[in-house]
Amino acid sequence: MTDIISPLPGVFYRRPGPGKDPYIETGDAVDAGQTIGVIEIMKQFSEIPAPVAGIVGEFLVGDNGAVNPGDVIVTITEA
Repeated sequence: MTDIISPLPGVFYRRPGPGKDPYIETGDAVDAGQTIGVIEIMKQFSEIPAPVAGIVGEFLVGDNGAVNPGDVIVTITEA
């Protein structure tokens, strides 16, 4: 199991914009480097990539949830 960890503080968004589908959902297959969400800090948006290929496990931060550096956002089981 691999944890995707927040590299910076801010607000985590699972969607690219209001009314749009989430980047990923629990149970989805992801590729290494695929965007799993974005973190916004002071109107700057940073994409968060999956470090490994695998299956999305549990989200530990909800959409629009506050994150700090080192917080686990989501888990991935390597395929």
